[in-house]
Amino acid sequence: MKTFSAKTEEVERKWILVDAEGKILGRLASEVAKILRGKHRPIYTPHVDTGDHVIIINASKVLLTGKKLKDKVYYRYSGYPGGLKSVTAEKLMQTHPERLLQFAIKGMLPKNKLGRDMLKKIRIYAGSNHQQHAQKPEILAI
Repeated sequence: MKTFSAKTEEVERKWILVDAEGKILGRLASEVAKILRGKHRPIYTPHVDTGDHVIIINASKVLLTGKKLKDKVYYRYSGYPGGLKSVTAEKLMQTHPERLLQFAIKGMLPKNKLGRDMLKKIRIYAGSNHQQHAQKPEILAI
């Protein structure tokens, strides 16, 4: 019996719509990362992108448990002396709620070219309107 290995050109990608309203950030991000990697399919192959496209709506209504809104801090560094910038999850939720989900999902994907390609298959919207109606996404209840 030969081991099956998926090929990139043979993968049929679907579009999946996820509503983030009332969902906990980490639990939602892990499910979305699993879909982006393709681990929900029987043809999953670690070195091939077998995942689907994901549309997330209502990102501004995602929940964080405990005191994470005030205590969780996101850092970025410009490379210059004194260039360390920080922002709390609460401030990020008010200004750019879609980035909160993007950072969580990005941390759960592989840290290589394959992971960067998987991250391009996600669309995150703060509100309930999205622009991918023509793709006819399937609604996924998480």
